Amino acid sequence: MQDVADRAGVSAQTVSNVINGRTERVGAETIDRVTRVIDELGYRLNQSARSLRKGRTGIIGLGLPVLASEYYSELAERLSVRFAERGIRLVAENTGGAMAAEVESLAASHLETYDGFILAVAASESVDLNRLLPTKPIVLLGERALSSRFDHVLMDNVAGACIATGHLLDRGSESLVALGGDRSGPESVQTLRTRGFDEAHRERGLQARPERIVNGGLDMADGYREVCALLDRGIGFDGIFALTDSCAHGALRALADRRVRVPADVQVVGFDNVRASAYSTPRLTTIEPGNDEMADEIVRVMMARLQAGATPGERHRSTAHARLVVRESTR
Repeated sequence: MQDVADRAGVSAQTVSNVINGRTERVGAETIDRVTRVIDELGYRLNQSARSLRKGRTGIIGLGLPVLASEYYSELAERLSVRFAERGIRLVAENTGGAMAAEVESLAASHLETYDGFILAVAASESVDLNRLLPTKPIVLLGERALSSRFDHVLMDNVAGACIATGHLLDRGSESLVALGGDRSGPESVQTLRTRGFDEAHRERGLQARPERIVNGGLDMADGYREVCALLDRGIGFDGIFALTDSCAHGALRALADRRVRVPADVQVVGFDNVRASAYSTPRLTTIEPGNDEMADEIVRVMMARLQAGATPGERHRSTAHARLVVRESTR
């Protein structure tokens, strides 16, 4: 590194900043000169040596239930940018939403690759997680409050769903569908958001009818298929609370194909505030679950654990604030 600095006429710290991507205060000409000298000298970081010296790999793992998802890909990007600003790389893994894969991702042997691990929990329960004896910092994120042995950043699914449903009812919809809803399964994003759907009805002296809780999946294709099926069966509705924005986008396409006007005939609200929701036709009213707030908190908690080392302490749990983003799909 000093050889590169001498040849490029800069400090070793500047070379370090360029190598590690901390270039906010490094001019473009300097970055180009340092990069060119690195190529000329054939300089390469010895990652193994650096890890031994620091006792760190410089890598945080992120376990996601699905990679081909707008919500999870945007989450990964938010976290990647924030960790990169701190000189840390983020590596995403696909757990497939399977309990065995989630538990395996937190096993000590697997964690040797990482300085810490962030797991978006889809299937595991507290009893599964409590068996683990992880050697690295772990931050859980997702829908449910789980084991108190781990730091956990949650989203307020019930409150967000209640806000979304209340918005539809207060804007004149009387027969609502919970698209992707589930009243009877184990606690999950579906049951929690359905709980908020029901609470909004009860707060207004109403009751959601069982046939309008449509447990057909949360993806775009699911939303399209289930709305078409409702229309084919002649089940009337004038409002849709889609439990994800992806599901809502499928619903919008189905309504457009059947010449149902949105929002004049049917109002639609989604949940997640993914970027595409601001560009759909019509633009989607949705719940912003605190995406940036959660990313900031996840990184803050992980960095605090890394700096504190492996010392035990009180586990951290926080819930992001959900809010409504009103666009064109509601009146």
